[in-house]
Amino acid sequence: MKKEASPQRSGCPINIALEIFGDRWSLLIVRDLMFKGHRTYKEFAESEEGIATNILADRLQRLETHGILASMPDPSDGRKTIYKLTPKGVDLAPVLVEMILWGVRHEKTAAPPKLVREIKENRERFITKIRKALDDIPKQTRQ
Repeated sequence: MKKEASPQRSGCPINIALEIFGDRWSLLIVRDLMFKGHRTYKEFAESEEGIATNILADRLQRLETHGILASMPDPSDGRKTIYKLTPKGVDLAPVLVEMILWGVRHEKTAAPPKLVREIKENRERFITKIRKALDDIPKQTRQ
């Protein structure tokens, strides 16, 4: 049974976005799906930021409830779950790209220089490349 999303506190687009993924963990899960190719609970749990397992489970459920990601049983091991971004989640690519550029512009980061160069040279081409790479979402995970 899929949990329903809670009603928003207001119709403000910024408020709505923050209610869905306004904490660092949710955006880091989206980052890991989008840029690092993570697909399993274990891979998310092993990310360098060290998310607690109870928080991870909660954020995965919240992101799925809001249609940002979808889950399905792992075809090779039905006991495991695979997570993928939905088209709605893939639409966050421009937001994350701008956050990367803002971070490297204003802070010392560990962003790979090659990645930053590629984004700076042509943001749209980079975002299109990300979308294309994520476009192979199996139909059973689409919302």
